[in-house]
Amino acid sequence: MNITISGKNIEITDGLRAAVTEKLSKLERYFTPDTNVIVTLSVEKERQKIEVTIPVKGKIIRSEQVSNDMYVSIDLVEEVIERQLRKYKTKIIDKKQAASNFQKTYIDNDYMENEEIRIVRTKKFDIKPMYPEDACVQMELLGHSFFVFMNADTDQVNVVYKRKGNTYGLIEPEN
Repeated sequence: MNITISGKNIEITDGLRAAVTEKLSKLERYFTPDTNVIVTLSVEKERQKIEVTIPVKGKIIRSEQVSNDMYVSIDLVEEVIERQLRKYKTKIIDKKQAASNFQKTYIDNDYMENEEIRIVRTKKFDIKPMYPEDACVQMELLGHSFFVFMNADTDQVNVVYKRKGNTYGLIEPEN
């Protein structure tokens, strides 16, 4: 694996580089040697954050972990990615998506799927045309972290969502 490490508001010391490389090298058993791993370490106030992104054909495997200690964040991120790989293995491989990025032994091994995705509730509601700002207000009133609505400007289904730092995001379909 090719690991690229960068930093925001933090100097990448030899110790940090070694810790990231050591932890993420455990993932080599899953990926082919030419797989790229992009790591970004950042510090904001007391938050020590690591973001790991692994692009594989048509998919992105990503984890972001935050703690008060960068080394704890590094430990956590590797565990989360391994859990994601075990959980979604059959979905990735069965559809033959990105199989070329994974080691043959990983593809051939059977893992227990104890974390199967199950939809346990379905909601239906009328979609009313509204502006994104009104959708944000409605989302806040409901106490949700996202809200689906019909955009009054475009007549398309959009989603607003709450971001970190009390900001909002808007998801629109591309035409």
